[in-house]
Amino acid sequence: MTEGDWLAERFEEHRSRLRAIAYRILGSSNDADDAVQEAWLRFSRSDTSDVDNLSAWLNTVVSRVCLNMLQARRSRPQPPADQDLPEPLAEPPESDPEYEALLADSVGLALLVVLDKLTPAERVAFVLHDIFAIPFDQIAPVVDRSTPATRQLASRARARVRQQDTTREADRRQQTALVDAFLAAARHGDFEALLAVLDPDVVLRADEHAVALGAAPETQGAEPVASWSRRARGAVRARLDGAAAAVWMPGGRLRVVYDFTTSGNKITAIDLIADPARFSELDLVVLEDPWQ
Repeated sequence: MTEGDWLAERFEEHRSRLRAIAYRILGSSNDADDAVQEAWLRFSRSDTSDVDNLSAWLNTVVSRVCLNMLQARRSRPQPPADQDLPEPLAEPPESDPEYEALLADSVGLALLVVLDKLTPAERVAFVLHDIFAIPFDQIAPVVDRSTPATRQLASRARARVRQQDTTREADRRQQTALVDAFLAAARHGDFEALLAVLDPDVVLRADEHAVALGAAPETQGAEPVASWSRRARGAVRARLDGAAAAVWMPGGRLRVVYDFTTSGNKITAIDLIADPARFSELDLVVLEDPWQ
């Protein structure tokens, strides 16, 4: 075995963890691959014969690379935050229990949006400590701070993440109240109550299967949508991807899913999903109907 092969073999033992760290920090599979590749180049060019803890050494290297990439991002325009979810990590060619455990709870859009609001140093400190349980004394050299200052970085980041969680929970409760009010008004045919929860520019969109059931492809404006919504009197409460939704299930058979978009204290959009092929793809939970 050549020295190059030996170095590559040692690095491969740590690759899955390094890629998980890079992905968590950067939120991008491609950027994570670039960071790990840069870490490999630095490792292959360094004398690590006196390194007692290679795992910690490599964690530091890849984290520094990620920090530099985050700082470079801040110096150039970025795309809007409300993009699709970060691209998923590709699976390694063979089963890797450590890899699977580290990535079981992958970066979701909500957390990614919060992380994007942190400074690069806060983001690195938070991810390394709170997600990967790396000690602060190992994180300090990465962010070029003392251990107490690094602990404070993570604490500030944690507070901002929790604040965002509180805001999301308040938004979730507000959306639930709006959807419940919509369903109650639809059930009782209360036109004024429907207008009260609909944004003036609300849009109702229907997929081709919902159109076949009698809905228009698109209806815009509070009054037209309110007039149509009285036909939703048979809909019942549900959760779609954890958010308030509704379903129409005549005879217990799922026919239509109502996907609501809200802003503030108004419903801004309703999407009707009636394609049976999509139902199995939805994270949908039907709730107890309070009106029965």
